[in-house]
Amino acid sequence: MKIDSGINNIVIKLDQVSKEYILHHQKPTLVENIFKLGHSESILALKNINLEIKRGEKIGIIGDNGSGKTTLLKIISGITTPTKGRVVVKGRIATLVDLEAGFHPDLTGEENIFINGMLLGMSKKEINNQFYKIIEYSGLSKFIDAPFYTYSSGMRLRLGFAIAIHSNPDILLLDEVLAVGDGEFQEKTYTTIQNLINEKKTIIYISHILPVITKLCQKVIWINKGTIQDIGRSDKMVKNYQVGLNILTKSILIG
Repeated sequence: MKIDSGINNIVIKLDQVSKEYILHHQKPTLVENIFKLGHSESILALKNINLEIKRGEKIGIIGDNGSGKTTLLKIISGITTPTKGRVVVKGRIATLVDLEAGFHPDLTGEENIFINGMLLGMSKKEINNQFYKIIEYSGLSKFIDAPFYTYSSGMRLRLGFAIAIHSNPDILLLDEVLAVGDGEFQEKTYTTIQNLINEKKTIIYISHILPVITKLCQKVIWINKGTIQDIGRSDKMVKNYQVGLNILTKSILIG
């Protein structure tokens, strides 16, 4: 299912995109390789996804754990490639999907600002101009010269989100940002995303916090078992998803 749009206004397009992962249930030894022991399993995380997103749209993605939501964002961002299909993205893209992506564990937070910023498409001059704003926003000035591997998941989120926001992206991809970090930083990120809603930024946001999805996003993509179940107004999609969850819960309890 596609979101209707003018061709010139489409910034993200997926055409028949699928992603397959091979799970090895047993790490083969040399002998097992020779005699073909052990086995592998193919998992289709995404199945023939067709999607068009317009410039400036605020899109939420909902679905059960393991439904393919994060895989979809990773393919859009370029963190991973599709097994088949075509992906087209127009504009500078910033992503907070994998907190480890774009960071080197042995380098300091300060050094990682430059590495991650350049990976997001920022020039050295842009990073220098935004450097102290990034540190101030992250609230990590006391730890900015510490190795990245010493950072907690919340600290990594703070730094990653601060860099992403200050890279001035055209497209921002977020995966459960408001569910990580302390309450103060969650409020800051929420306010920042609200401000971006008033700008012509394209935002795609994964979250299990459905009231936030309804408030921040115009449309919602419901992913179910690697396919797009439906696309529509955020309030309608969230309601339909909740009804589906209630039906599933009742069937489990009765069963």
